[in-house]
Amino acid sequence: MAPPLLILTPHSSGQLPAQVMHQMLGEAVYDTLAREALQRRIFLDGDPYTDLLFLVPGARTLNAPWSRFVVDLNRERDDASDNGVVKRTGFDLNALYPAGTEPDAEDRLRRYWDSFNAQVRAELEGVSLLMVGHSMGMYGPALGPDHGQPRPALTLMLGEGERATFPPGLTEPLRLAAEQAFAAVLRGAEVSRVAVNDPWTTDDLSVRYGHARLPAFGLEINAGLYLTDEGAPRDDRIHALNACLRVFAAAALELVGSG
Repeated sequence: MAPPLLILTPHSSGQLPAQVMHQMLGEAVYDTLAREALQRRIFLDGDPYTDLLFLVPGARTLNAPWSRFVVDLNRERDDASDNGVVKRTGFDLNALYPAGTEPDAEDRLRRYWDSFNAQVRAELEGVSLLMVGHSMGMYGPALGPDHGQPRPALTLMLGEGERATFPPGLTEPLRLAAEQAFAAVLRGAEVSRVAVNDPWTTDDLSVRYGHARLPAFGLEINAGLYLTDEGAPRDDRIHALNACLRVFAAAALELVGSG
């Protein structure tokens, strides 16, 4: 695909280093069932299967190697809040670590945040468009701007004002391109609305690397479109959504090339 498109999926992984699992589980880390249960919960609380949903042959792609609960690559390095770059709670507001246990934030940042962002910077040369791929739950979680509210099928996060990351004049053409590209999947789906900046206006990676010569945006895909209520993948829907995404990526590249 040319001109180059760079796709980042900052929350696609559910992997935890053994050291982090030990901090979360204590000696239960040696219990296979406890370990597997933690890994599944962590994976589903990330953006599951976004590495497949945003697979575009020919594009430059960086998928997160570790879970967002190791370090959140879509947070600023100095975000020390509970849901910041090194999280202390999950989205259900429950603690991730036993009482009295605190992760070594600076060590995490050095090992995982710094190395990923160095990779991003190395891929930026010659890129014409940056797309950041996410998924979101059907309803807003306890820790979220839309607690309990139903979410759109797709959300384009383009920023606004000084934090705009995509040309404002191309907002509606991009939304229409998404509607058209995903029409086959959204037709008859439980959720079908394509939203702009709802429930989030932007993502930090788009703000961090987008600029006047590099349009950037985040795309959220509602997980209800491809997961069962129990969190099991629906392979046919993942495949269909990815086919739509490839069409949309080509349309988005054409838009920024003509804009």
